[in-house]
Amino acid sequence: MRAREQGHAARVIGWLPEVLIVLLVVAAGGNAWFHLGHRWFGLSQAGSVIGPPAAAPPSALRLPPDGVAAPVAGSSPGGAISAAAVRAALAPYVNAPVLGPHADVWVSDLSTGKVVYRHGLTPVTPASTMKLLTATAALETLGPMSRFRTTVVGAGNRIVLVGGGDPLLASTTAKARGLYPARADLATLARSTARALKAEGIRKVSLGYDASAFTGPAVNPHWPGGYITGDVVPPISALWADEGRDAQGHYVGDPAAAAGSAFAAGLRRAGIGVSGSVTARKAPATAAELAAVDSAPLGEIVQHTLAVSDNDAAEVILRQVGAKVSGNPSFVGGAAAVRTVLSGLGAHVTGSTQYDGSGLSRDDRLTPQLLLDVLALVTSSAHPQLREVLTGLPVAGFTGSLQNRFDKGPAAARGRVRAKTGTLTGVHGLAGLASDVHGNLMLFVMVTDRVPGPDQLLAQHDLDLMAGALGACSCGTSS
Repeated sequence: MRAREQGHAARVIGWLPEVLIVLLVVAAGGNAWFHLGHRWFGLSQAGSVIGPPAAAPPSALRLPPDGVAAPVAGSSPGGAISAAAVRAALAPYVNAPVLGPHADVWVSDLSTGKVVYRHGLTPVTPASTMKLLTATAALETLGPMSRFRTTVVGAGNRIVLVGGGDPLLASTTAKARGLYPARADLATLARSTARALKAEGIRKVSLGYDASAFTGPAVNPHWPGGYITGDVVPPISALWADEGRDAQGHYVGDPAAAAGSAFAAGLRRAGIGVSGSVTARKAPATAAELAAVDSAPLGEIVQHTLAVSDNDAAEVILRQVGAKVSGNPSFVGGAAAVRTVLSGLGAHVTGSTQYDGSGLSRDDRLTPQLLLDVLALVTSSAHPQLREVLTGLPVAGFTGSLQNRFDKGPAAARGRVRAKTGTLTGVHGLAGLASDVHGNLMLFVMVTDRVPGPDQLLAQHDLDLMAGALGACSCGTSS
């Protein structure tokens, strides 16, 4: 999700070297790239940037006088939503046969919290809109600045690689380089470990790995059996690299063992021999820490997880919530913890059932009211710790899982809708925020979970048209 900034070079006296122009443009572009804040619907996170000290321009450079740029668009605090206007905007799409016999479409007024439109009343299979619940509970429980640590502990020449549930840990520095959010990696950890061992005169070790930070089955019993064999999701582990993928990008059967092997290879490259096989081994409680690497902050991990709908990361985050809330870092413990946290925040959890963190389970059921409640929480100024859920939502027609959608329908909707997508075969959903053409703000949930086989793309497109209709309408009572 990167924007491209374009600058206009100032006119320069003819004898000024062309290289000065290039340097000025590069400097201006770099400043714009790194110091422009992002604002969406007036709900941006407050912040400030400390820039370099002011400096006089080169004497040969002619600059226009300072002035105030004309506004690109007028600002609007948003107003009350007209139920009649919303009903008229959605009417051409909400009863489309391609949606199948079971669809929920709810819209609420962000300024008041009042639900202004209801179509369908029963819980739906949420698919990946479930990630909104998991992410919100994680930020509330752990905080956006939490990091997950992968460590190496040991005594003498016996060492253990200990997984701390970093969902984005990479196997090598090369695979971590240039990614957002930043990845910790096993190669860096191996080099740090080698330095610590050499300082003690140790050149060869016995290596084990410990993934015991998570408990319960690694494969959710509420997932179809074909998910593992079909390369849909890996076994969930507190220790993995590259989200449990091998060099060809396929999921491995034992992610912790693969991470242990990758770490052993890193040690050998760093000049430390590894004797025998690398096996699962519980780290002794008294073992000293030799080295560690930390993940990116949880807030950034949440943004990534929502933007690209990362199932693997969502399941690890669910376990972290369970560990923090109840000391039960399993699928069952994580799902119960999410429910507890959201209920404590005032969300209506009655009538909803959650079995995982990603929404891959077809047994999951969420009410539209619960999804609207979560969206209201993350957009509220009373809960700034949840803001990365909002900023992680894909923008219609521009970013993440909505980048290649909203290509048809009202052009005014592109950029005015942010939403979490949800997709399984027969299930399509959008849940997010829309700003109409006058800045009036709405929350919406649109999920259909019995789409006829031939109509999958048509149903998805109809949801885009519905969300787009909200972004392109004049839905305020005073519009």
